[in-house]
Amino acid sequence: MADGMRPEVDLRTDRAHGARIYDYILGGKDNYAVDRAAAEATLQIWPALGVHMRANRTFMHRAARFLAQECGVRQFLDIGTGIPTPPNLHEIVQEVAPETRVVYTDNDPIVLAHARALMTSAERGRTAYIQSDMREPEALLAAPELHETLDQDRPIGLMLIAIVHFIEDDDEALAVVRRIIDAMPSGSYVAATVATDDFAPEMLAKVTDTYHEHGESMRFRDKAAAERFFDGLELVDPGLVQMHKWRPDDDEHLSVPDADIAMYGGIARKP
Repeated sequence: MADGMRPEVDLRTDRAHGARIYDYILGGKDNYAVDRAAAEATLQIWPALGVHMRANRTFMHRAARFLAQECGVRQFLDIGTGIPTPPNLHEIVQEVAPETRVVYTDNDPIVLAHARALMTSAERGRTAYIQSDMREPEALLAAPELHETLDQDRPIGLMLIAIVHFIEDDDEALAVVRRIIDAMPSGSYVAATVATDDFAPEMLAKVTDTYHEHGESMRFRDKAAAERFFDGLELVDPGLVQMHKWRPDDDEHLSVPDADIAMYGGIARKP
C-alpha cells in the first residue's frame, strides 16, 4: 500500500467473520452487527467462549516467545492474523530479537483496512502484510511481499493460530497446510491451535450450528485428526495438548476447566 492511501475494500458485513467475532469477544471495536449477533448467540450456548479465546491469544504469545528465545527463529509467517490486538506477533518476537521479520496474511478485508497497525516494525526488523486466503496456498507462496521479506533458505516459524477450523473439509485442510509446510526449509517450525470438541461435544455441536447460521465456517476435530496436521514433523514437548496446558506461564492457566478450552495447541519442527 502506498503511503497516505487507504484501500477501498468490501468489508462483507452481511455475514459473520471469525476475525471480527474474535475481536468483539476480546473487547475490540472492529466488528459489525452480524459478528456481535454470532458472538452473543454463541455465548448463550457456551459462556466460556471468552475464556477460550483469551487462552488462544496467550498461547500465541507463549509460542512466539518460545520460537524466538528457545529456537532462535528470526522470521515468521502468520496465516490468519486477525484484527491487530497488541501485543501482536512482531512486537513479541522483535522484543527478543529486533531484527526479526514477520509476514502477516488474512482474508478478511477489515484486517487489510487496519494493516498499518501490523507494520510498526522495529527499525532493524521488517513486517509485511498480504491479503490472502490460505485455501489458495500457491498464490500466497508466490506473493512478492513474502519473498521480499523472508529468506526462503532460512528456518521460518509458521503460525496457524485458530485458523484451520475455518476449512471444514479434512482433506482440503490437510492439503493446504502440507503445501505450505513443504515450501518451508528444514529447521522451520509450525505452531498451531486446532479446534476440538473432545471436551464438550454436545455444547460445541450447537456452537457449530450457530456459526453456520450466521454464515461462518466451523469444524471441530478430535485429537487424532488434529495430530495429522503435524504428520512428518517433530513435536516439541509436551506434544499436542489443550492449548492452555502447553507450557503455561503460571498455574492459573491450569485451573481452567477442560470444557472451557476447545483447542489443542502444539509446536513442531520440520526435520
